[in-house]
Amino acid sequence: MQSKFSKEAIVAHRPGRHFLQIPGPTNVPDRVLRAMDRPVIDHRGPDFPPLGKAILEGCRAIFQTSDPVVVFPCSGTGAWEACIVNTLSPGDKVLAFETGQFAVLWQAMALRWGLDVELVPGDWRHGVDPADLEARLIEDRTHAIRAVMVVHNETSTGVTSRIPEIRRAMDNARHPALLMVDTVSSLGSIDYRHSEWGVDVTVAGSQKGLMLPPGLGFNAVSKKAIAASKSNRIPRSYWDWDEMLKSNATFFFPYTPATNLLYGLREAIAMLLEEGLETVFSRHRRHGQATRAAVRRWGLEILALDPREYSNALTAVVMPQGHDADHFRNVTLEKYDISLGTGLGKVKGQVFRIGHLGDFNDLMLIGTLGGVEMGLRAAGVPHQAGGVQAAMDSLSTETTLATHPEFTAVR
Repeated sequence: MQSKFSKEAIVAHRPGRHFLQIPGPTNVPDRVLRAMDRPVIDHRGPDFPPLGKAILEGCRAIFQTSDPVVVFPCSGTGAWEACIVNTLSPGDKVLAFETGQFAVLWQAMALRWGLDVELVPGDWRHGVDPADLEARLIEDRTHAIRAVMVVHNETSTGVTSRIPEIRRAMDNARHPALLMVDTVSSLGSIDYRHSEWGVDVTVAGSQKGLMLPPGLGFNAVSKKAIAASKSNRIPRSYWDWDEMLKSNATFFFPYTPATNLLYGLREAIAMLLEEGLETVFSRHRRHGQATRAAVRRWGLEILALDPREYSNALTAVVMPQGHDADHFRNVTLEKYDISLGTGLGKVKGQVFRIGHLGDFNDLMLIGTLGGVEMGLRAAGVPHQAGGVQAAMDSLSTETTLATHPEFTAVR
């Protein structure tokens, strides 16, 4: 009897788990998947406020703030737009920094809304220079600049800008501009403190450190940002903070929310708080260090140049001259069923990106780096062997010191 399954369907099955090691969307943990696997409830009924309360209060803990956090059914791009349309007016001048592809896209959106954007050129290998920012703000004696737009962790480059130093630069210049920060690929993975660091609008998305599928966008908003939203002149409806905050006061939403994603968000927040944010950040730091140890042992170059700005959420690796990063990625996907991040914008074909963020542990990292090392060999990319061993050595040393702190004195 002939099977009803085609030959192509049978060949398409690959045993084991696919390694999704792009820097987002990240792997969704089983607890979050199970939390979302439940019936939709009436978003105007009595069962909804406990869910809304847990989410809105839990988000404050993750953003490390007492300010409101507005949750939209959207991607991170929608959260960018909400940030712009609630605070600025056509013709307003904003200062943005070219740290990578997502910084460029955010400033392009600002241009579409009729803003006057001063884009500070960058080499895509460094974050925002606080001294440069301070000098530019001091020169702006009339305070024409209404906002400073910064990407905390540039997903296209693996470069992290130093937000506390940026805040100090703004304070030193005594400049009243709003500070807007994109944390789409850093929130829940890299230490970030909305209130302590004096950020006015923090933009985030659900699909990276928050361990959810794509579909939720976030704005954490300061009192200063809310005040700006009362007088700015860009029209909005769907993105209106005012309507959201009014409904959120009773733990509802002004329009139909993404209920099942909210169930997942509640579970993801619980998981992050159970582990403890400091432990979460430490875990990502360990994985970032181990990944960089592997890259160095391979003899390859890390795109980020300043060790103070190394991302602990992802590592962008520069390909040797004459070798195409996308060819390498395709070989690695075909042979070892692992997805690595592509180069974006001006570094397309020149770099590949290893995501090591979200619901991720030591063995998953070693499996990932094993796939990369085998892929380098299979694709004929010049490298030295031993990257996986270097990562294991890094992780073992870190684990020993954490478990037996008295060894620190010996070292």
